[in-house]
Amino acid sequence: QVSLAESGGGLVQAGGSLRLSCVASGNILNINAMGWYRQAPGKPRELVARLTTTGMSNYADSVKGRFTISRDNAKNTVSLQMNSLKPEDTAVYYCNLNGQVFTSSHSQDFWGQGTQVTVSK
Repeated sequence: QVSLAESGGGLVQAGGSLRLSCVASGNILNINAMGWYRQAPGKPRELVARLTTTGMSNYADSVKGRFTISRDNAKNTVSLQMNSLKPEDTAVYYCNLNGQVFTSSHSQDFWGQGTQVTVSK
């Protein structure tokens, strides 16, 4: 139904930067929000940043002031600029889309495959 293509993960030193991008494709009727979640080994998946189509944003307390989420609504693309990275940011980052496909009468969540972000000390 919906495919989320993620890119930009990698290995960086503490204090460095990375930019993650996610492009959504498929039979999308409406997008309510797009965002990024992350999951570290042995930890539950948690919200990193989220942005609605109307421009409302939400960030995890641990990334406020360091990460910035942006979106190109026309291209169904969301990006996450990550600055001043810390070792505790190490995780698999997943792109998320909340929206509706043409064949459904309700909104639902769609997930990307995940991209590894590793921050060395």
